[in-house]
Amino acid sequence: MTQSIYITSAEGHSGKSTVALGVLDALSRVTPRVGVFRPIARSTAERDYVLEMLLDHDGVDLEYDECVGVTYDDVRDDPDAALGRIVERYKAVEAQCDAVVVIGSDYTDVGSPAELAYNARIAANLGAPVLLVLGGRAQQGQGETLGLSLARTPQEVGQIAALAMPELLHERAEVFAVVVNRADPDRLDDIVGSVRHVVEAAGAPRGRTVPVWALPEDRFLIAPSMRGVLRSVEGELIKGDPELLTREVLGVVVAGMSMVNVLPRLQESAVIVIPADRTEVLLATLLANASGTFPSLAGVVLNGGFELPDAIVRLIDGLGSSLPIIATDLGTYDTAVRIMNTRGRLAADSQRRYDTALAMFERHVDTEMLTRELGVARPSVVTPLMFEYGLVDRARSDRRRIVLPEGNDDRVLRAAATVLARGIADLTILGEPIEVRGRAIELGIDIRDAEVLSPFDAVHVDKFATEYARLRAHKGVTYAQAADTVTDVSYFGTLMVHLGLADGMVSGAAHTTAHTIRPAFEIIKTAPGVSVVSSVFLMALADRVLVYGDCAVIPDPTSEQLADIAISSAATAEQFGIEPRVAMLSYSTGESGTGADVEKVRAATALVRERAPRLLVEGPIQYDAAADAAVAKAKMPGSEVAGRATVFVFPDLNTGNNTYKAVQRSAGAVAIGPVLQGLNKPINDLSRGALVDDIVNTIAITAIQAQGSAS
Repeated sequence: MTQSIYITSAEGHSGKSTVALGVLDALSRVTPRVGVFRPIARSTAERDYVLEMLLDHDGVDLEYDECVGVTYDDVRDDPDAALGRIVERYKAVEAQCDAVVVIGSDYTDVGSPAELAYNARIAANLGAPVLLVLGGRAQQGQGETLGLSLARTPQEVGQIAALAMPELLHERAEVFAVVVNRADPDRLDDIVGSVRHVVEAAGAPRGRTVPVWALPEDRFLIAPSMRGVLRSVEGELIKGDPELLTREVLGVVVAGMSMVNVLPRLQESAVIVIPADRTEVLLATLLANASGTFPSLAGVVLNGGFELPDAIVRLIDGLGSSLPIIATDLGTYDTAVRIMNTRGRLAADSQRRYDTALAMFERHVDTEMLTRELGVARPSVVTPLMFEYGLVDRARSDRRRIVLPEGNDDRVLRAAATVLARGIADLTILGEPIEVRGRAIELGIDIRDAEVLSPFDAVHVDKFATEYARLRAHKGVTYAQAADTVTDVSYFGTLMVHLGLADGMVSGAAHTTAHTIRPAFEIIKTAPGVSVVSSVFLMALADRVLVYGDCAVIPDPTSEQLADIAISSAATAEQFGIEPRVAMLSYSTGESGTGADVEKVRAATALVRERAPRLLVEGPIQYDAAADAAVAKAKMPGSEVAGRATVFVFPDLNTGNNTYKAVQRSAGAVAIGPVLQGLNKPINDLSRGALVDDIVNTIAITAIQAQGSAS
């Protein structure tokens, strides 16, 4: 049976999209098919960005048009007919999902005083319990998005709850929970207490206690981005780095005065509005931003529609500034007003806001209680997204420090911001601190909690050179040679892991595999009882996760090495919650074939059984017999592995690498890895084409491996 939840608010601008995202994310962790539905959309001509954001979530596989009920016009024309249409369209979504997040209307300028009651009526007819979102700040209208609204007292929030509860109950809607969003961070407990008193007085449905949670105000969640400003002023980006349009705007400075008077008024993360014919103010602003002695700005808006003179354009180009410069035809007043009224879009414009919203929701809302009370049970299948969530939960259950040597790569910095926001791991980023932190500020991401360390730091270089010279003395390495070597970021990071300054390392986004793992071979070395370093890919299929080894390191393993790979791969599988049943793959099954390649696998299987007698292993065996129960019944009846294998060990790199890529592309599997195994401490290599999500997953995997290394 599909479980649904209806998220509505008592007023506009309560930030219920933050709550909807958090609920959707929590449900995606425990059930494979999650849907979203918007009963009332403002328009059919203009797409609803909140709905689009939720549909973009990895856990949702629905089309936009099927997730919309009716428009405000439909409701005003005939509320009863609109309700019937909403129920009909909702049922079509419900039939495709295990859980549905329903997002109520937005109290726009076409709303009505009876809007909450109508939302309650919809919820009752859908059979969906209501999660009521209350605003923790008073609505101030113009300029409210830049933090100019006032925090409500606990008593004021309680009064809003007291007005909302009767309307919900009158329409026979079941109140599931209450979330106060944008609450005063210093009075969260008092606010929760005040609202809980009101809810309890209203009467708990069916005898259950209605949970009340509060999310604190966060300026970055409501701040508009430079991209949002660009849209609002109908402008054009004429200079600067488009990547920096994601940065949040925390203030507006109208530079309608002389240069010497503008400079003292510059504010951190502000957008500066400059008349396009005041080129001396523009140049002074760009120089101030680059100097490091003034606040770091979000961007510049040139208003008035004047074109910059060629000489000024050449001068700006020569400065090499990456600060976004937007040109608009609007006048100064209209430009400032539009910027002040620009609302922040939770995910469309900023990964930082997305990460912050999820982290805040996880920190302040008991998501386990939420899903349990909704009646969403964990299924037997494990989707790729559920597996990735499991990695994140495992990693942050016992946080480890991971070193990231490539602090000059934007993808690494963005991944670092996500890891820190979600509490996945503690991080050390290698690079010059001023450059790394400066770039993070430009990108509008928060890495304040990361340690940023220069690989040329004299104290560390001396310590690392002494240790490296000791380790490589048998190769004739001197201290002077070692001092030169250890400033290489891969060696520096590996020595941090070796000496316990970090628990693991993730690199390779901008370096070759050899550059990343060679220092590990020299310094970390293999774990006791393991003769080779190998790798696995965690292959997340639609309903389960398999382990493929080795698809990345050893080109043509011997029988002994193949046995090592099998035992290491089984240990890795167990580390990630996968019961190991090992298939030693070949082109024949059982005793049906002969040849050197088959004999190699047969000998390797015997070695595995000898060295790990409790491990379930079968080989040689063909892939179909290992994976398909029907084939296994015919080819290898009675086997505990055939048809049920979870760990697939390939006979050589050519076979393994091609197979994992074929499964990845043809079956739509998510390939997580390569995960290196067999080292004393975890070092993992990234593809140079790695996406931010790939880096985040690899950091989580490395942290989990580090937990195992420490135990």
